[in-house]
Amino acid sequence: MAQPKYYMNLDKIKEIPEEEKAKLKKITEKYVFRVNDYYLNLIDWNNPNDPIRKLVIPNEGELEEYGRWDASDEDTNYSVPGCQHKYATTALLIVSEVCGAYCRYCFRKRLFRNDVKEAMSDVEPGLTYIEEHPEINNVLLTGGDPLILATKKLRMIIERLRAIDHVKIIRLGSKMPVFNPMRIYEDEELLKLIREYSTPEKRIYVMAHINHPVEITEEAKRGFQALHDAGAIVVNQTPVLKGINDDPEVLAELLDKLSWAGVTPYYFFVNRPVAGNNDFVLTLKELYDIVEKAKAKTSGLGKRVRLSMSHTSGKIEILAIEDGKAYLKYHQSRDDEYGKFMILDCPDDAAWFDDLPGNEQYWKKPEKKNDEVVSVNEMPDMPTKKRRERVAQL
Repeated sequence: MAQPKYYMNLDKIKEIPEEEKAKLKKITEKYVFRVNDYYLNLIDWNNPNDPIRKLVIPNEGELEEYGRWDASDEDTNYSVPGCQHKYATTALLIVSEVCGAYCRYCFRKRLFRNDVKEAMSDVEPGLTYIEEHPEINNVLLTGGDPLILATKKLRMIIERLRAIDHVKIIRLGSKMPVFNPMRIYEDEELLKLIREYSTPEKRIYVMAHINHPVEITEEAKRGFQALHDAGAIVVNQTPVLKGINDDPEVLAELLDKLSWAGVTPYYFFVNRPVAGNNDFVLTLKELYDIVEKAKAKTSGLGKRVRLSMSHTSGKIEILAIEDGKAYLKYHQSRDDEYGKFMILDCPDDAAWFDDLPGNEQYWKKPEKKNDEVVSVNEMPDMPTKKRRERVAQL
């Protein structure tokens, strides 16, 4: 199959009525819009509630900037520009501010505003930092989407990481396995790169972002197989999203299809309450009930998935929400509170850890590590011109 055609202008999508396009252009003026014809063909345009449509076509709720731009305070994790080091053994390299698909719910929505830049075209500071910190044994390439990079650029980054003996695992966080699977199975240079550097001792993991079973097409399965054959390990993580996959039948089907295709179900995430994505947010009680009903319909392989919040203080696993109480533990922790068990009151409208009364006793807000990183949380009410001037100064 030929590589798909990309669109960055709503006018090119004939299935959207002109009246609707006029309303949505206000959103595309603020946030980037990008999609391709392969993914558009997954949409049932006769269904106004089609989940794939909701994933990539702008919605007016994005202009309601309730919440924070950076709900997990990622700006406090930067040790050097372009490199986050929140957990002892893991580093994140922000290698791209471009995605194949700009998912409308994205927790890094701030990256896709025209006035903010976190991704670094120069990854050298991050690579040098990782070299100097032997406790880092795994590195996540993220952004944006690392598989939007040219294979030559990706090879340079992976070769540099593989030259660092203490880096055992390289992870690629990507939507491309289902958004443009041809990018994977038709690129022999990419597959050759993975074959060279995903070894029995030091694996490359592809952290796929598959939100709905409709995305698991024959082309996607061909992409999974190409990655498997090249030696990569493929796992999946997705938030549970209101109006998209908030149905036990849908999530159960997703867990089954992932397991059948050899893709490990890894995380179900609580969607972070960032500005512009309130339409996708569910309460913690709703989330827990949906996930447990879905897990009841799948095998033990599907049940490996964990329901988690990527909070400022760490990844908080939701063990149960029952009788007005939230039963939680730290699956990852900024402050070495791994396994810390918590019982907190859970109001019916609670949608995030910060909404649980008494949460403050378990964590404290960290300070920003690197002054060169712009905190967009400080910037939403600042006039656009001033925001751009501040970013330019960095």
